[in-house]
Amino acid sequence: MIQQKFDFSEFARPLFSNRVAMAWSDPRAPMPRLMGDEVLVIEQVTAARAREFGAGRAAARAAMEMLGHVPRPVLQGEDRAPVWPPGLTGSITHSARDCLAVVTDAPDIAALGLDLEPTAPLEPALWPEICCPEEMNWLASLGPSQRGHFAKLIFCAKEAIYKAQYQISRTMLEFHDVALEVDLHAGRFDATIRPELPGLTAGTCITGRFVILSGNIVAAVELAA
Repeated sequence: MIQQKFDFSEFARPLFSNRVAMAWSDPRAPMPRLMGDEVLVIEQVTAARAREFGAGRAAARAAMEMLGHVPRPVLQGEDRAPVWPPGLTGSITHSARDCLAVVTDAPDIAALGLDLEPTAPLEPALWPEICCPEEMNWLASLGPSQRGHFAKLIFCAKEAIYKAQYQISRTMLEFHDVALEVDLHAGRFDATIRPELPGLTAGTCITGRFVILSGNIVAAVELAA
């Protein structure tokens, strides 16, 4: 069954500046039509993965149209990261029920990072793998029933950060390469990148925003050129 669309554009799109378009699609829907060499990506993947890929590209093209662009293919590199058409950059994320894409053509935006995660709590066994000591201390300051949910928030925020910085550095990071400070009331996080990376100096601070809605956490990062 195809779910009724939750209005992410109302609640999540404001996480980005007004020069960024956001679109939604349903990864459980029938496979959308792909463009050009996008079809090569799904030749040897499962049907579920093909639908996720197709939904992501459908959302990306819808966002392109919002910006006034003719929809174009979004290919996949050897590293599996989206290859955006010239003049555009963006980010794609999906859960079992929802797929979101953001796209911009603003020349002063270097990269976008978007992640969507269900609010189900992160298993305690995974906390030390995801969270650095400062973040573990922050979780310990919360009520026991809150810790798993906000550990998932840390995971979601770091995924958005990794996607954005990767567009600049082309470097895979470990979870402990980033240290977060989360402001729950402001819906904001500040991240310190610990290692030296191509295009990003050690100690670079990246600010992002998040919202918790409709059973999802959405984290967003927008990096200036």
